[in-house]
Amino acid sequence: MAKDMEKQAHLSSDDASTEVVQVHRGSVHEVMMANDLLDPKYEQTKRGLKSRHAQMIALGGTIGTGLFVGSGSVLAKGGPAFILAGYCILTFLVFCVVTAITEIAAYMPIHGASMSYYGYRYVSRSFGFALGYLYWYALGILVPYEITAAGLVIDYWPNSVNIAVWITIMIIVIVALNFLPVRFYGETEFWFAGTKVIMMLGLIILSFILFWGGGPSRDRLGFRYWKNPGAANPYIRDGGIGLFISFWSTLVSCVFPFTFAPELIIVTGGEMESPRRNLPKAARRYFYRLVFFYVFSVLAIGVTCPSNDPRLSSGGAGAGSSAFVVAIANAGISTLPSIINAVILISAWSSGNSFLYMSSRSLYSLAISGNAPSIFKKCTKSGVPIYAVSVSSLFTLLSYLNVSSAGGVVFNWFVNLTNTWGMISWICCMVVFFRFRKACVAHGVTSPWRNFIQPYGAWIALFAFTFLCLINGFTVFFPENWSAANFLTAYVGIPIFVVMYLGHQLYAWKKWGDKWCWDPKEIDMFTGLQEVEDAELPVVPRKGLGKLWAIVE
Repeated sequence: MAKDMEKQAHLSSDDASTEVVQVHRGSVHEVMMANDLLDPKYEQTKRGLKSRHAQMIALGGTIGTGLFVGSGSVLAKGGPAFILAGYCILTFLVFCVVTAITEIAAYMPIHGASMSYYGYRYVSRSFGFALGYLYWYALGILVPYEITAAGLVIDYWPNSVNIAVWITIMIIVIVALNFLPVRFYGETEFWFAGTKVIMMLGLIILSFILFWGGGPSRDRLGFRYWKNPGAANPYIRDGGIGLFISFWSTLVSCVFPFTFAPELIIVTGGEMESPRRNLPKAARRYFYRLVFFYVFSVLAIGVTCPSNDPRLSSGGAGAGSSAFVVAIANAGISTLPSIINAVILISAWSSGNSFLYMSSRSLYSLAISGNAPSIFKKCTKSGVPIYAVSVSSLFTLLSYLNVSSAGGVVFNWFVNLTNTWGMISWICCMVVFFRFRKACVAHGVTSPWRNFIQPYGAWIALFAFTFLCLINGFTVFFPENWSAANFLTAYVGIPIFVVMYLGHQLYAWKKWGDKWCWDPKEIDMFTGLQEVEDAELPVVPRKGLGKLWAIVE
């Protein structure tokens, strides 16, 4: 291992010609071979997700309380114009992220695929290590967050049952679903996400009807609330300075509902049928669905709910503080709030299910890349990484911190890290994309799918999320807002990630002589490629209306 080795690497899966590539000590190819990437004794995850599962998971897998309930407090802070602008900007930036990472994943959607694995494969061992544990923690902590939110939503209906009971029931169901074969996860998420999509569609249509005065009160709303109380609200300071502060604070607050949604598409790629065909399909449709379900949703609440309504910040659990419910109540509709609350409950449950799936697959991916114990590579015959799911499920126990008020404060500190780490993740994804492009050039290969916006979109996303990450908690620096706890939760995620990365880089440099990043010529672009190509199913010709749908795709 100490000596340089000569290895043969195919220039292309379609080209029989070969080229001798010099592979140095500690190179990515040598590391992958040492980690037994495709060792059969560990079994593997199975490709049990169909195209319809992937499509619906990509659309609704992470739509949870952040959009249904959290958007109300953001509306109260910035007003309808700023929240709409924030969601439009984030939709574009997330589209830039999605197209970049899908290009990476479409080339090599192997078992255990995740952005941390690609970070290890195309950037460095330490980069994959830091990004992998970021995902494992951040996604794991979002599971108890959604479970707690679901428990609080239940309190919208009067009952005497302790919240700990509801938390226990939801933990059991979510964990049980993740121990089942992936096709069961895909099927449950298909129906969970479908329910959310139907409700969002119904709420948007209802908002359109209320806009024109079609509610019981026959009050035509129009853009009344954009005039009074106003299109934008100043924050902390009055006048133009207050509006400036409000815009940036609102924009940062808009990040949370989008967090880790793009990465969910990539994680499912390793367990998806025909991933090279279905991943690009999911990415192409993703932008339009973001526009329709995210942008139209905040436009709907902006025209039907006044931003100064006190219920947006003090309406209680679940539907009580949802801008949609406030608008419906103002219109005199009395039956819908409970229905909406039930779907919010399903949404929180669904998101918790998705986050546990992603967290466990992140740990599995770390094991595949040699950054976690090999035991986490162990899968059942049905393709479930049983030990990775078991350990990741321990995060759900943090839900019980919310049974007491003091524990709830501590729990919120944990959750607040995820907003920062979500943006750090997207910054890292763009770094991985640039290194992937360099490796493709060095080896004369290309991804089977590219989007016209790249690589310019990746540069825009890189700079935008770097800036947003740095201003994530800027309002805490105003004297009246200063809080050591808020400062730490807004910014401590940055040094934690840097310490993980630099600490492991120092260790890797001393042990293996690792450089800051792999030489593009030494990056292994071919191990696992044959399995990916074999996983592609033959295209079945469409008939009838299917031909028209194929044109849309």
